[in-house]
Amino acid sequence: MRIVTFTPRANGPQHLGLVRDDKVVIDLKNAGSEPPFDGGNMLSLIAGGDAALKWIREVAATAASMPLDKVILLAPIPRPRKNVFCVGWNYLEHFEEGAKARPHVQEMPAHPAFFSKASTAVNGPYADVPAHAGVTEKLDWEVELGIIIGKGGINIKEADAMSHIFGYTVVNDVSARDVQRQHGQQWFKGKSLDGHCPMGPWIATADEIVNPQELDITCRVNGVTKQQSNTRQMYFKIPRIIAELSAGLTLEPGDIICTGTPAGVGHARTPPEFMQAGDMLETEIRGLGMLRNKIVG
Repeated sequence: MRIVTFTPRANGPQHLGLVRDDKVVIDLKNAGSEPPFDGGNMLSLIAGGDAALKWIREVAATAASMPLDKVILLAPIPRPRKNVFCVGWNYLEHFEEGAKARPHVQEMPAHPAFFSKASTAVNGPYADVPAHAGVTEKLDWEVELGIIIGKGGINIKEADAMSHIFGYTVVNDVSARDVQRQHGQQWFKGKSLDGHCPMGPWIATADEIVNPQELDITCRVNGVTKQQSNTRQMYFKIPRIIAELSAGLTLEPGDIICTGTPAGVGHARTPPEFMQAGDMLETEIRGLGMLRNKIVG
């Protein structure tokens, strides 16, 4: 299933929807019977687990639908309950392309490098991404596979990790490289400017993705391909990421984990390339959909 958060009109109330054939959406808030979750809150649906998904399957057979292009899609989880978890340096070629900026680090780390993006960075799949002129002049792109946690837990074992996933989504970890450098090379501030985490266009439930480690992943700027890889190239695979992140740290339903970006980012190019106001950023993962975000302001 592909589940979205949408509004029927600009600045309207949030509704959850089930997308069919990438063309129509069933309004789960008004599907003919009362849902066993808040029909306008994705976190409530995710926390509802199997019972919530069972209800959706049942109403989908008879509920009315509307054209998908007549509603406004928001980020699937417009305001996560906590920061978005992220993994750095998780594709070998990306690690190598950035090594020139890290002469003290020459080998892949033995453990995943974790950081986070503020929840206020989350943005919609087709929304404008603010350039934040005057704050950053080095705006970069990073296509990533996003994991949505379903069943929470702590100290999750690798062997059990996949059973804790609710679904997958497309994310771009938009990054202000100069702001990163200004803060002791720490990633948080440069990764957390408002609107710098577009995601969506929906959550594909885990049962829909046969192998999340076999997905083509692409980023384009103004129609020019900048990143192109496959999730099989991840250095730390999904079970390892979940196991290490949850060690001593409770993951909750609806938590978002971005799994790292492949080679091709702008700051590592010769000469470096950065996005400007007016640029069109396209972020795509085969089988999961595409984000289309204009850089503005």
